[in-house]
Amino acid sequence: MRANIGIRAHDIGSLPLAQLTKEIADKKLSSVQLAIAKSFPSLYPGAGSLTPGLAHHLKQAFAKHDIQIAVLGCYINMIHPDQNERANQLNKFKEHIRYARDLGCSIVGTETGSVIPELGYTEDNFREEPYQEVVKSVRELVEEAEKFGVIVGVEGGINHPIHTPQRMKRLLDDISSTNLQVIYDPANFMSLENYKEQEQVIEEAMTLFGDRIAILHAKDFVVNNDQIEMVPVGTGWLKYDVLFQQLKQRKPYINILMENTKEPHISASMAFLQEKYEQA
Repeated sequence: MRANIGIRAHDIGSLPLAQLTKEIADKKLSSVQLAIAKSFPSLYPGAGSLTPGLAHHLKQAFAKHDIQIAVLGCYINMIHPDQNERANQLNKFKEHIRYARDLGCSIVGTETGSVIPELGYTEDNFREEPYQEVVKSVRELVEEAEKFGVIVGVEGGINHPIHTPQRMKRLLDDISSTNLQVIYDPANFMSLENYKEQEQVIEEAMTLFGDRIAILHAKDFVVNNDQIEMVPVGTGWLKYDVLFQQLKQRKPYINILMENTKEPHISASMAFLQEKYEQA
C-alpha cells in the first residue's frame, strides 16, 4: 500500500491555477490542502467572494489532474479578542463550509487561535477562559457544518488553547458532534518538555482521539537554541516509524499532507514518507 501523500497548495508557490495544478501533478502528489485566499488572492479578495461557479472552476482544475482537494483551509483566529473581528472570521469560515461540497471537499480546517490578535505565543492561551471561548466558536462552526453535511477539521498546536492531546479529547467530548474531526499534526504537540518521550505523546494521541483523525499533517522538528523549530519532513527528529505503526492499519489511505516543506525538499520528503510508511 502506497502512502497517500499531498501538500498544502500554497507551499508550491504563488502560481496561476493551471500552472499550479500541473506542477502538483508532475510531482506525483495526490491531494492538497487548498487555502483559496493564499493560493489565489485575486480569485478570493475577501469574505463573500465564494460562489458555486468559482468553486466548480477550482474543482475542475484540480480534477483534471486527478488531484483531490482533501481540506479547504480557512485558518482563522476563532478567539480574536475583538468581538467584531472574531465574528467576521467565523463568518468567513462558515462561507467556506457552505461551498466546500462544490469543491468536492468535505473538510474545512482551522487551528484554534490565540488571545493575541497576531496569533503570537502566550501561555495565556492555556488558561480555562480561552478554552471555553474555543468551545463556543467551534460549536457555532459545527452547527453550520451540520446543516451542509461538512466536517470542521480542528488542528491542535503547542501555542494554542488546544495544545495537548488531552485538550483535544476534551474539546471533542464537549462539542459531541461527529461533524467535528481532527487534523492531526504530531509535530505541533512537541515541546521542550516532552519531545524526548514523543512515542508516548503519539500513542496517547492515538488512544484519546485516534478514531477522530481525518487528516494527517506531516512536517518535522528540531530543537535549536532551546526552541522547537519546524523543518521539512525527513530533516528532523519526528519518529515517523512510530507514527505510521499507529496509523497505517487504522487509517488506510489517510491523506498525508506535507507542511513546512517546500522546494528543494519536496521529492526527498515524499521519498522519506513513503519509505517509513512501507516499513511500518
